[in-house]
Amino acid sequence: MVDPLAAVAEAVRTVRDAETELRQAVEAARTAGHTWQEIGDLLGTSRQAAFQRFGRPIDPTTGTPMTEPLLKDAAGRAEELVIAIIECRWSDVRRDFDQRMLEAVDEDLIRQGWTQVAGAVGRYERMGEPFVRAAGEFTVVQVPLHFEAGERSVQVTYRVDGQVAGLWIRPANE
Repeated sequence: MVDPLAAVAEAVRTVRDAETELRQAVEAARTAGHTWQEIGDLLGTSRQAAFQRFGRPIDPTTGTPMTEPLLKDAAGRAEELVIAIIECRWSDVRRDFDQRMLEAVDEDLIRQGWTQVAGAVGRYERMGEPFVRAAGEFTVVQVPLHFEAGERSVQVTYRVDGQVAGLWIRPANE
């Protein structure tokens, strides 16, 4: 009998290898002159989503690549926050809010927002792969969510100290 944890570990290795291979293939396609639209079409996503996932944006104010997020565990933190939203654990959602966010966004506001999302796009189905990028002194994570009648994206903005400085749920194409 296969050890279930060993199977999980092997699946994680497989996913990482496939992600590396996909990233290399996208870079080769871009080098060969293919557009983000063509790549997005193959990935089943928009050109913007393809660029956000695989592109190498340049900070227009400094001219430097924006590839290294300042908060290294931002993707995992954002996934945990989104899971807390999905599971309606409002106090857990607010756990890492900075003072400004704590004052501006209470548990009831989060609940209302999540209820509005459900009313617009139905039952939650699955989470996509988070996209992390640096934005000045912040780390921004986009977490795609798929619902029965549409898609949304949760954007979480983190300060260097790991506190949440911003939280939005938007249509996936914004």
